[in-house]
Amino acid sequence: MNGREVRVGVLFGGRSGEHEVSLMSARTVMQALHEAGYETVPIGINRSGGWLVNDDPMQRLTDSLAETISAPELTGNGHHNGHAANGATSQTPAPLLAGEDRLPAVDLIFPVLHGPFGEDGTVQGLLEMAGLPYVGSGVLASAAGMDKVTSKQLFAQAGIPQAAYHSFLRRQWKQHPDAIIAELEGTLSYPMFVKPANLGSSVGISKAKDHKQLRRAIDLACAYDRKVLVEQGVLQAREIEVSVLGNDDPIASVPGEVVSCNEFYDYEAKYLDDRSQLLVPAVLSAAQVKEFQAMALHAFRVLDCAGLARVDFLLSGDGDIYLNEINTMPGFTHASMYPRLWAASGLPLSELVQRLVALALERHEDRQQNRAVRTL
Repeated sequence: MNGREVRVGVLFGGRSGEHEVSLMSARTVMQALHEAGYETVPIGINRSGGWLVNDDPMQRLTDSLAETISAPELTGNGHHNGHAANGATSQTPAPLLAGEDRLPAVDLIFPVLHGPFGEDGTVQGLLEMAGLPYVGSGVLASAAGMDKVTSKQLFAQAGIPQAAYHSFLRRQWKQHPDAIIAELEGTLSYPMFVKPANLGSSVGISKAKDHKQLRRAIDLACAYDRKVLVEQGVLQAREIEVSVLGNDDPIASVPGEVVSCNEFYDYEAKYLDDRSQLLVPAVLSAAQVKEFQAMALHAFRVLDCAGLARVDFLLSGDGDIYLNEINTMPGFTHASMYPRLWAASGLPLSELVQRLVALALERHEDRQQNRAVRTL
């Protein structure tokens, strides 16, 4: 299929704390898809989980005028065979739509959703059930990549170096805060980074330099998630990021470096303050570039990712490399590293989205080879 034959539904918004980031990313993606010749169908999800398909969903969410859907019912087009007049498949998922709203016929979904209820395997599972091709990783990789603790455990099993860390549950913190603090201070040293396990865009993340800040940081992280991650700070760390593209045979971009205007690359430094710098490409030796790229591809394969991912690293003052985290649906905003790294690697945004669409269709076709029933 060429661009004019593929109708792409762009899914954005969502129930996570990264709702605004998703809107910014989706605008960029839709513009790039338009320039590449694709017909796009905007599909919004408001903060209550309601799906918006009529009356310019982007504008409704941008203006915060989206209606709150009370007691939405699970509805959809049902299961139909064949294609619509424009060549788009009429089989659609059953999202939370109100009244007579129905999801428009599309050939493929580009889920530009960040954080829980979008990047964590939930929407991916819905699309799998509907039999719709979609951009990005499947249920397993999305869920594992979203959960920082689970992904760290898998990376450790694969022998990928990471900073020392501990994790615990919100319930444990409420019941035994002093014991948890004692364990952290007995095994890790300040500064420590405290993070909700299942959130992105640095939402809810704090840098703790002492006992008082550590307690406050854990309370904040517990407000966002039931699982908390505490990591050992890496001294004189440089933040290096690598973009990955592909399915079974992925490729890695040139590395880039984030120089934050704050003590670390928090939400404000990413999206609200233009003083942060993105150095593309990063100033690294040829050997370091190869090592970062190899580790990024290794991490991508460990989680069985597909389509795209951005892999983030910390480079210590001593030259040691630590994997920080993986993002299975990285941002596409004006400040986002993922598209910048590919542009610097010779793949402009319009071509990048074409590759992502092709990879989604390729992966969907590959899944169709799986037998659905046992044969004798």
